[in-house]
Amino acid sequence: MAGGSILLNELHRKATSWEKIVDEIARLEKKIFPKHVSLARSFDDELKKKNSGLFYLEINGEVVGYVMYSCPSSLCAIIKKLAVKENHRRHGHGEALLKAAIEKCRIKSIHRVSLHVDPLRTSAMHLYKKLDFQIDTLVKGYYSSDRDAYRMYIDFDKD
Repeated sequence: MAGGSILLNELHRKATSWEKIVDEIARLEKKIFPKHVSLARSFDDELKKKNSGLFYLEINGEVVGYVMYSCPSSLCAIIKKLAVKENHRRHGHGEALLKAAIEKCRIKSIHRVSLHVDPLRTSAMHLYKKLDFQIDTLVKGYYSSDRDAYRMYIDFDKD
């Protein structure tokens, strides 16, 4: 990637590039996630909600990863999706995206950020633990009848 341009951006609702970026993310979503957990069909609607946000990473003009979050209340946020194209993994991109979303939540004075993760996704589990997420509970059948998830969270100091 030497000499390449890497940009971490927040997607704003009124951005002129909205449609292009959302289309690229929806395509990425379809490639990475199985149909039953993919938001590709409802991505645009999901992002138009006032309590949703998204950061995306571009390398040389190509969207290679994103993190989507929502804030259902003024006290908590949920990481809905974190994805990085397979050939761009293990370069710190997922960590950079997740840190950007967490920082945005801190700025909004959110007290807790949570997420769900398949316990078999060891790389994802390692990343979340590295950023101080803790396992709250095992949610049986979260993804499908035979796929569970850990609910994980990180709390922020309230001072």
